[in-house]
Amino acid sequence: MDQTAPQVPPPASAAECDAALPDILAAPKDSAVIEELCFRPDYGERDFRDELDLTVAQGILGERWTEKPWLTLPDGSPDPRIQVSILPKRVMDLCWRDRANTPHPGDTMIVDMDLGHENLPVGTRLQAGSAVLEVSDKFNTGCVKWRDRYGQDSLRWINRKENRPHRLRGVLCKIVQDGTVRHGDRLTKL
Repeated sequence: MDQTAPQVPPPASAAECDAALPDILAAPKDSAVIEELCFRPDYGERDFRDELDLTVAQGILGERWTEKPWLTLPDGSPDPRIQVSILPKRVMDLCWRDRANTPHPGDTMIVDMDLGHENLPVGTRLQAGSAVLEVSDKFNTGCVKWRDRYGQDSLRWINRKENRPHRLRGVLCKIVQDGTVRHGDRLTKL
């Protein structure tokens, strides 16, 4: 009987990230199924739900944004530009390899869609269920948590100058119309 521990997949290398870029950029442009909804009650916590209530005033109802935002306005209130984060599924699949031992990236929505600046300029409105989102001017760079979980090479690749317009770490949005989004709804450009 083999008693060895299962092999943990290594993080994506720089070469693997570069090789995957054409496929990532070939994602659909206009509409995509919302494949996952992640609710974040606190730092590092993930709760996958069938639906989320999105509000202009409170963000995702019950989420940490109102109490513990990572970005605030000068008055200390939560910055609405970070209410919702959307990650391209193809980037998640490339970088999140050890799903048994490494936390989910924590983005609100996972979609197979081109989230790049050319396709979704700042101010673009997106229908998500009955809610409407607006693409923020706040760039999602990834952080030390991304590096620690998914590797230095993928973090560098995300933030490489020539890759920044592709928004490989995803797009941040503010909520501009209250509504409910459900797993399986479509994210659609308006």
